[in-house]
Amino acid sequence: MTERPAGSVRGQGGIAVVEADCLSRFAAIWSRAIYPVTATSMTRAEFEQHLLPLARTLRDALHAERFDPRGAARVGEGLVAAHCTDPEALPSILGVIDAYLVLYCGPVLDLPADECRVRCSRLQHAVAVGFSQALRERTLHEQESISRAALNAKSEAETALAASEARFRAVFETAAVGIGIADLDGNVLETNDALTRMFGSEAYVRHRRVGEWTQLESAAGDPASLNRGLVRGDRDHYEVEKAFLRADGSVLWADVQVSLLRDADGSPRYQLALFEDITERRRLLERLRHQATHDALTGLPNRALFFERLDQALADPARDIGVCYLDLDGFKAVNDSLGHAVGDRLLVAVADRLRGCVASPDQLVARIGGDEFVAVYADPPSQAAVTELAARILRALSAPVLLDDRQLPVHGSIGIVHGQVGTRGPADVLRSADITMYRAKERGGNRYEVADPDADARAITRHGLTNQLPSALRHGEFFVEYQPLIGLEDGAVLGAEALVRWLHPVHGVLGPDQFIPLAESTGQIVPLGRWVLQQAAQQARDWHDLQFTGPAPRINVNLSPVQLSHPDLVAEVVAVLEETRLQPSALCLEVTESALIGADEDALKPLRRIADLGVAIALDDFGTGYSNLSSLRWLPVSVLKLDRSFTRGMRQHPADPVEMKIVEGIVSLAHTLNLTVTVEGVETRTQAEHLRALGCDTAQGWYYGKAGPADQLHTLTLADAS
Repeated sequence: MTERPAGSVRGQGGIAVVEADCLSRFAAIWSRAIYPVTATSMTRAEFEQHLLPLARTLRDALHAERFDPRGAARVGEGLVAAHCTDPEALPSILGVIDAYLVLYCGPVLDLPADECRVRCSRLQHAVAVGFSQALRERTLHEQESISRAALNAKSEAETALAASEARFRAVFETAAVGIGIADLDGNVLETNDALTRMFGSEAYVRHRRVGEWTQLESAAGDPASLNRGLVRGDRDHYEVEKAFLRADGSVLWADVQVSLLRDADGSPRYQLALFEDITERRRLLERLRHQATHDALTGLPNRALFFERLDQALADPARDIGVCYLDLDGFKAVNDSLGHAVGDRLLVAVADRLRGCVASPDQLVARIGGDEFVAVYADPPSQAAVTELAARILRALSAPVLLDDRQLPVHGSIGIVHGQVGTRGPADVLRSADITMYRAKERGGNRYEVADPDADARAITRHGLTNQLPSALRHGEFFVEYQPLIGLEDGAVLGAEALVRWLHPVHGVLGPDQFIPLAESTGQIVPLGRWVLQQAAQQARDWHDLQFTGPAPRINVNLSPVQLSHPDLVAEVVAVLEETRLQPSALCLEVTESALIGADEDALKPLRRIADLGVAIALDDFGTGYSNLSSLRWLPVSVLKLDRSFTRGMRQHPADPVEMKIVEGIVSLAHTLNLTVTVEGVETRTQAEHLRALGCDTAQGWYYGKAGPADQLHTLTLADAS
């Protein structure tokens, strides 16, 4: 949005002063533009004061949280009331609104710039409508005076009053509006010069009956029916806005007022028609309407027109609706690498192709922002018809776009919504299509997906959880549980792994698999991971203070790849150790295999510095990735955590011999490298016995105990799953 010219002022009073000052400046600019073409007795200063409330009406409409442009029509009426009736006045009036309204009276709402411009365009349209209606009423009032004069003059002419005939002729010939007189059968008897100029030829008008003038469309009403009622004497006048063909084949739009002339006995005798040429006014309104409802870059319908058509399609709950939401795949890379100018040209090319995909009047394709396009299909015959529209769009985008001898591939992902309207609103339909479009992207893009209510619900839940993560941490909704780490040699509790949980006020207790990926994707894993580290380290210190026999349990804390790349990781670990007075040897940080294998030296530096402190580093989920075993000797790790997939075949006797050999080899290699081996997912006593025989050092799993409160660490269940 364009910045307002006045600087910010603290306090409501200061803001009000600034807004009043900006409003006065706008009114002053407006006055300078239109005062010269205004036939008013007011001074310039008085005229400027007259414009202030009109400017305030525009500003308030622009600021409104629920935008309604209709009130701006009163601005157009107020300008006509101030004698701004010159034909040159309207372009000046609208030009100042277009150029300065947003600049000096920009909304205080946090609106996007394009939405702000759309509002401004629709306000111009409303002002033009109000101006036109007020000007027409003013003209009709003048026309009524002319009509009465003509009727009086005609009546007096029939009584042979030459002076009255002269007055009638003067009014008839010199009037600025077109005047035509016809008999009751529709034969044109007389026309004035203004009407001849409007139609381009006197013969063209005189040789046609009145009924032939009603060939083209009318803005309202049925002119033929209205005329029949007038001739019968059922009505004395009617008024229509109507399109006519001129002699050269071009179109004339006119505001027509037709009156019935009666004789002295009150019987119908003639028809008197007054024509005001409104062609230019219609064109201006059409241009304003087009600007307000079409995208300036591509020429496609914009967000405002799309929602207008969507509202119409959703008006009948019994009808079906089809929506295809398209987002271009990889468009950001085009802007970043080739520049926004090339990106804009690519969008124009895409819009041209999408325009060709519309196959019927009940379909519309619009650009709703950035590289996002949407097609609405009102009452499609079936879901197949909507998917065919989506497939047609993908086929249209399949060929590369040629720009400056450069071929740019263009693909898109489409989310489809189809079904009965029911109680769904526009926002619900678009949200479902948007969610489905992202599902198409997640599955590789260049495809369409059809909305699924269950998938929508899961996506909405994920979105809600993502937004609630920061406040959940502030409000203490997270807690930590501890799963024991058992020494296989003697069955002693050697430590515990800290596992975070979320006590959600609506969804209950959520496991880490339900929110950790969300925290990683948004960066919230950094403050959350810091909190877990602090809680776990403090608990380890508390265990140490309890003076267990033997060494105090060691605490294992998971480290996300996002945390691993955070520049403050080492400093945060040092700070936690100092704050809790925990010995570094009592802490182990677990990092997934996928985050370490193949990492360059710069990525490993933070872990090396932490390991140098005496903190143990465990390679978690070992064996789930493409491990380069030779790289283990170079990594700053001291523990291998073997994934549970390696030991499933050991749950019963006899054990899988291949599995036994694989684990035996890994344990031998780890011990050669002075690494200890921990095995995850131990569920049976048989597994534990096999792993102890193979030389594994520690184990964890439901056989020993699930994660639980800290005070239950030494309460082992030994629940054999076999």
